[in-house]
Amino acid sequence: MKAKVRNVRKAPLLRRVCAIDLFCGAGGLTHGLLDAGIEVIAGFDIDGRCRYPYEKNNSPAVFKEMSVTELTGQDLAALYPGNCLRILAGCAPCQPFSKYTQGQSSAGDDKWGLLYHFGRLVEELLPDIVSMENVPQLQDHKVYDDFNDSLKKLDYHVTPRKVYCPAYGVPQQRERLVLLASRIGPINLISRTHAPKEQRTVKSSIGKLPNLKAGEICPNDPLHRSSSLSELNAIRIGHSRPGGTWRDWPEHLVAKCHRSKTGKTYPSVYGRMEWNKPSPTITTQFYGFGNGRFGHPEQHRGISLREGAILQSFPRDYEFVKPGGEYCFKTIGRMIGNAVPVRLGQAVGKSIQRHLEKFHERIHS
Repeated sequence: MKAKVRNVRKAPLLRRVCAIDLFCGAGGLTHGLLDAGIEVIAGFDIDGRCRYPYEKNNSPAVFKEMSVTELTGQDLAALYPGNCLRILAGCAPCQPFSKYTQGQSSAGDDKWGLLYHFGRLVEELLPDIVSMENVPQLQDHKVYDDFNDSLKKLDYHVTPRKVYCPAYGVPQQRERLVLLASRIGPINLISRTHAPKEQRTVKSSIGKLPNLKAGEICPNDPLHRSSSLSELNAIRIGHSRPGGTWRDWPEHLVAKCHRSKTGKTYPSVYGRMEWNKPSPTITTQFYGFGNGRFGHPEQHRGISLREGAILQSFPRDYEFVKPGGEYCFKTIGRMIGNAVPVRLGQAVGKSIQRHLEKFHERIHS
């Protein structure tokens, strides 16, 4: 089966605009940049299982299985076409900074240093524009201050912004930090594309997908599959309401850990999504009913892999598994949950396009 070749809208510039995506995963950021008319040359990631979805959905961008710790600016420079405007974009793994891992020790997590390598590559390559996306909690750590300061010392105009993703068409209550930096001039993220009353909801996004039972697979879309439920959780989900938690259940169904004083402080599990709101933040374990408010609003199951991908604003036909391949919930869940939402990537791309158009004369002088 041939890869889908993206028709990239050419920017109204005399020079090509080309990006490389670090920590690219399955291609959420790349896909959004392509939708905005930014040509993406390549994506780098250490997880070789991301090669198929990245290249299948984002051709002619190529997947490079390599750690940024091994990359040099010279390696990257060799990939860009001559005389193009260079963009270096990426989202370093956010687990050490995420609120979902607070309370867990991450002192020995080697992901802490990846943003320093991102900064090193910027210094070695000196791209025209840098885009960095991560969790807002990153700003509370020294590694962020060091990254920000290093850009300024290299004469970049730096603009960080905390973003509420539904404001940019992502049907998910996800907050992210988006940092844009340019050596050309001041750069800003575009204004929101969706007012509060226009924001996409769970219903507008996945409400028309075929019904499924727990553990069932849609015959027309193998990614539209839900995980099975234990006998106890099947009873529990029947007592769960949209927007609710395990506190809605009869006492005998509540887990022992939740009955304790410490357990009562963790209400954001074993709940259903609400039709008329954006979904909760999609994590790497969104397919499990007990891992958050990931129950389907009506059907007695957790949301499917396809539904999670759509709530991350991937297109309905985005492919994650090659024909005849294995649909592993853990592997695909990680690809989807770790991705930059496609529509947020598109907003970043449009912001870059607008910036380049604004400084058109400076670029070509």
